[in-house]
Amino acid sequence: MNNSPKSMGALTVGMLVVVTAYTAALGSNGWLWFGWVVLLLATVGTIATGRGR
Repeated sequence: MNNSPKSMGALTVGMLVVVTAYTAALGSNGWLWFGWVVLLLATVGTIATGRGR
């Protein structure tokens, strides 16, 4: 389970790259950015609870 925060962080950064590329190529999509923000908050929560253990 120690890799869970690292995996979530890597996924979050990877998705930021994908959403940014999509926005640059095809235009902004609010739902993609909303989904990324939700993923970011989940990642922050995972990191916060992972450090507490």
